[in-house]
Amino acid sequence: MVHEELLLRLNDREYKNWLKAGRCLLILKNGLHPFINQHMRAFHGDLLNHNTVLRRPCRSSCRPRGNKLSGACVECTEWKEVILKHHRQRDVTVNWDNCVPPSWRTDHWEVAKAYMPRGQGKVKGADQFDASALLNLINYCDCFKLVDPKCVREVIRHRNELMHSCEMHMKDEWMKHYQIALKHFVQQFSHVPQMATAGQEIDEMLALNLSIYFPGLDRPDSAYTVALACDCVPHWVTSPDLISQWEAELLQERLQELLYAADDDAKTQDTEQLKRVAGFLQANRDLGERFSAELQVINSLETRK
Repeated sequence: MVHEELLLRLNDREYKNWLKAGRCLLILKNGLHPFINQHMRAFHGDLLNHNTVLRRPCRSSCRPRGNKLSGACVECTEWKEVILKHHRQRDVTVNWDNCVPPSWRTDHWEVAKAYMPRGQGKVKGADQFDASALLNLINYCDCFKLVDPKCVREVIRHRNELMHSCEMHMKDEWMKHYQIALKHFVQQFSHVPQMATAGQEIDEMLALNLSIYFPGLDRPDSAYTVALACDCVPHWVTSPDLISQWEAELLQERLQELLYAADDDAKTQDTEQLKRVAGFLQANRDLGERFSAELQVINSLETRK
């Protein structure tokens, strides 16, 4: 398959920076997940052991209304109070609509959702939480009190700048600060083997120089490949399909975030960013085809207005 449009995008240094920085978030998420799963499971068990009310099942099939949880049964009200008690910033809006309260008793990830950004309600598998969800959980839940919140918030800030970049371009200077923020954060988990591995993979990813070359002028276009040169590992070649997959995962996360905001209480800024991302996808035929369903949703949102 010919990847002309992908190759053109990879000729843009600042777009490559955006792509590499986004890939680092996925690496970070994979490294964090086992640690957070174990930590939240222990935290959940401790809550149950110290409060008999929390052990009782929900008696009213309680559900949030919008982002409020009012009129809940005694058991879910107790869970609500306990969740707030362990929230490091009481003045921050808690996204109760992320949660299924009757499941708080049996599922530690349902408790974790209360400390995450909005839009987690449809997440059913623990491995589906993105880096933003996990970072905010660490930032807001005091069961992670051994992690320096300043390091966490710095990575969250960079993540938001990355994902809210309308042009999907990150400058070299930004990348330097981003790498420092990631390094300081990963150091907080020096005792976690998966995070040590993630730290090494992040360094390798940020050192990559995605460059395009022609294996031979007499070769057909379909023989184009993408060479990745890295200072810390030997030179190797990978398929454009892999780079395309990285790109699609990052764009998918950005689209989901913007579409959720647009379906909720869209702000002018969110709407404008959604238009810009849609324009970028439409300007690149391969991406327009890949995200045709999402573009149809965006068009329907525009028609409604």
